Amino acid sequence: MNDAQPAPPVEVDEIDRKILEYLQEDARISNADLARRVHLSPPAVHARIRRLRDLGLIVRFVTLLDREKAGFDMLCFVHVSLQHHQADQVRGVLSRFNELPEILECHHVTGEYDYLLKVLVRNRQHLSRFIGQLTPTPGVGRIYTSMVLNEIKSETRLPL
Repeated sequence: MNDAQPAPPVEVDEIDRKILEYLQEDARISNADLARRVHLSPPAVHARIRRLRDLGLIVRFVTLLDREKAGFDMLCFVHVSLQHHQADQVRGVLSRFNELPEILECHHVTGEYDYLLKVLVRNRQHLSRFIGQLTPTPGVGRIYTSMVLNEIKSETRLPL
């Protein structure tokens, strides 16, 4: 949730691109397997990965969970409008968003609403409690919630 200008894209060659594609597919791939696939030595692959991390292109390595198997049956998108756009209220609202673990993503957007939240909850009661925590936040004006009926596509891989 940063309003700073984005950094320029990191320059990558075709080997870097292949390394990144393999890592996005399976971050647990061994260095030796990755080296074989991109036709480099393991130390050369390790150096490239370290460079890509140092440049900030690789942010972190994570484990992706199946949300339904973890007991989270409801994915929602919550639009939030602010009452006023005073700096202290905006900071307070953004701070509140950061405190709520149900919010997976927060985007400052154009249009009728100010923020779009991707929210994961276990069920309707959990959603009701979540909205009940969000509503009294000073500065929050309107909240509009859409529940996802079917997730058609969910991808974490960037199209390099």
